[in-house]
Amino acid sequence: MLEWIESFSIAVWLRESPSVWSHPTVLTLHTTGMAVLVGAAYMLDLRLLGIGRNVPLSAYRWIFPVVAIGLTINLCTGVLLFAKNATSWGTATPFLIKMTLVIASVATLVPIRTLVLKGDIGQSEAGRARLLAIVSILAWSGAVTAGRLLAYLVVT
Repeated sequence: MLEWIESFSIAVWLRESPSVWSHPTVLTLHTTGMAVLVGAAYMLDLRLLGIGRNVPLSAYRWIFPVVAIGLTINLCTGVLLFAKNATSWGTATPFLIKMTLVIASVATLVPIRTLVLKGDIGQSEAGRARLLAIVSILAWSGAVTAGRLLAYLVVT
């Protein structure tokens, strides 16, 4: 199945084309989407950890559409990058770790979004919010690191 994915014409083009519009552009868009996604998530996580307490939590509602844009960009470009290297990445430990951590990171956004849409949180929810923020920061950091390690640990 992985060989079949790599045989798609777009995967072959990304892998073999010398054009700046192939792999370099997709990789640049993936990096930009990641910066938007992870940067916005970190801003919210840091607020949940107590940085900028004078700003109401409800003021951070704008982050979720931004996160959705970054996630959409990374989903599209990530599929293309995977297709280009499906046989080597499909079974590579760093890739599997990265995907697990991305899923965990996105999963933290659901309860965090509930807290933000609710407005400022009380003492009873503050501990949970801090825990979610810590898990989010660790998971995003791990996902970015594992993704970067693909270039060094997996032969393509």
